[in-house]
Amino acid sequence: MSQVNLVEKKADELPGVNARTSTTKLSKAKAIVFKITLVTALAISASTYFVKRPLNGSTVGTLENGVDLCPQVDELVPEKNGVIWESLQNVYSTEEFKTRAIDWLGGAVRIPTETFDDMGDVTEPVWEKFLPLHDYLKDSFPLLHSNLELTKVNTYGLLYVWKGSNSTLKPLLLAAHQDVVPVLETTIDEWQHPPFSGYFDGESLWGRGSCDDKSGLIGKRYTDCRRSAIESMLENGFKPTRTVVIASGFDEEVSGIRGASSLATEMIERFGENAFAMLLDEGSGYGEVYGRAIAVPAIAEKGNVNVQIKVTSPGGHSSLPPPHTSIGMLAELLVQYEKNPFETHLTRGSPTYRNAQCMAQYAPGVSSSLKEHMLHAEHCDEALRAAEEELFKDRTFMSLVGTTQAIDLVDGGVKVNALPEQAWAIVNHRISTESSIAATKMRDIELLKSLANDFNLSYTAFGSYVSNEDAPSYGTLTLSTAFGDGLEPAPVTPSGEDAAPFRLLSGTIKAAYNSHRNISGSDAIIVSPGIMSGNTDTRFYWKLTDHIFRYGHLEAAGGGSLPSGVHTVNEAISIDGFVGMIGFYTTLVLNVDESSLP
Repeated sequence: MSQVNLVEKKADELPGVNARTSTTKLSKAKAIVFKITLVTALAISASTYFVKRPLNGSTVGTLENGVDLCPQVDELVPEKNGVIWESLQNVYSTEEFKTRAIDWLGGAVRIPTETFDDMGDVTEPVWEKFLPLHDYLKDSFPLLHSNLELTKVNTYGLLYVWKGSNSTLKPLLLAAHQDVVPVLETTIDEWQHPPFSGYFDGESLWGRGSCDDKSGLIGKRYTDCRRSAIESMLENGFKPTRTVVIASGFDEEVSGIRGASSLATEMIERFGENAFAMLLDEGSGYGEVYGRAIAVPAIAEKGNVNVQIKVTSPGGHSSLPPPHTSIGMLAELLVQYEKNPFETHLTRGSPTYRNAQCMAQYAPGVSSSLKEHMLHAEHCDEALRAAEEELFKDRTFMSLVGTTQAIDLVDGGVKVNALPEQAWAIVNHRISTESSIAATKMRDIELLKSLANDFNLSYTAFGSYVSNEDAPSYGTLTLSTAFGDGLEPAPVTPSGEDAAPFRLLSGTIKAAYNSHRNISGSDAIIVSPGIMSGNTDTRFYWKLTDHIFRYGHLEAAGGGSLPSGVHTVNEAISIDGFVGMIGFYTTLVLNVDESSLP
């Protein structure tokens, strides 16, 4: 049995293993930002002996009438490891450290690790491109590799375990991926600096993977080669109380079936289900939204399913055409899709509703009418619909709320003088957290019934007859899934006032944000739950913990927006922002280790 087949067999018990097989034509709109492996080392190295303490949560603001739509916590600064934390924050603020960060990230970017569709089994030579990256990480971070246990999973997956002194505590899981999306040869001239140069222009570092996700890979794995306080503690045998695990996949950009899927199987076998206190993977960041700095950790991901619409009809010479060819009928069906988008409504308690509440309460640029509507939306349907109407003027927000459809692929015909005997198209659906694959399929079936009847097409959908099986017909209409069976929406991570992991993450974001700017207080930045429109490696990790977050602590316009150049030309990252990420992961590891989480 090939390794890929073995992975697929092992992964059968995992959710959505056949779901997102991204092709280059069907690339995901992933709202990323970053995370793990250097910063974890930074964070990891930085988190040394830890003590538990309860979270101190107090609200930093309410509306004028006292209603608190978006409860906040205070900044959460490490206490037991306060001396270590302060020392590291001082180190991170130096030009010397910034130079080291440039060298680390630049070196990783200069190693091309593009993944393409149909690269085959990991035994194929094409996968060996990851070996130079592994050598680079080992050479660049010797302390990490001498103090953490490394297991290579399915050849190129990296699973690091930094064992804590208290094995009864659930570990912290940090995730990242080593691969990057390809750079099209035809676009190289459009790059301001070569895509694998790792060029630093004095402010930003340029290159494919600088944002997605080598900044996370490197940022989470930092150990100070200059014998900083962190490395010194490691050299003297200091260990964390709580185990920290770093899982680094190698094919996230093409579905994760070989990387994250194998890592998930390995972690379930080694640690068990629901074994981790919390999980942080790449995701959105923070930025100014309606005049207020807001961080948006994603607590959910939309699902997805690709539906192929295929029409067949008799061929013949194009000089004797019928009223409608296969292509013509397909065109009508596709117009039917675009005339009828999914009905979308804002749902109380959903991640997008929670996000709207936070904007209404804290963002000064939000209209007074929206503030008023959101104030009453929790208990008044009329107010909820009014808020929805105003919010949906922003099409991006509306797309995050509901199930979407995008006609991405189309094909038909072979010759200009031959009637096309078949034509097909593929519609990509991103499924709302309040919906499902089954509901999406049913809506598509119903949508095309009348046209199938008008064109006298025998209609089959997802393996079942919709029209009369024996009725005479001119041709056929078939709906089926493409590129796998689809992926259900991810479970929504708890984020209420009693959700300790979310509160810890919120306090950590505030502390890291403040420290990087030498400010203090709990209202400099607001933390709001959000959602990912695309899918990350966490799709394979649902069984490991109920507390899954997608957040990268990188500044981007619009809070949760994509950073500059992600998945396109001129990808670049601000080195100041990258250093801020390192500080964030340091603070997170220290805070989680000191916390009273189980």
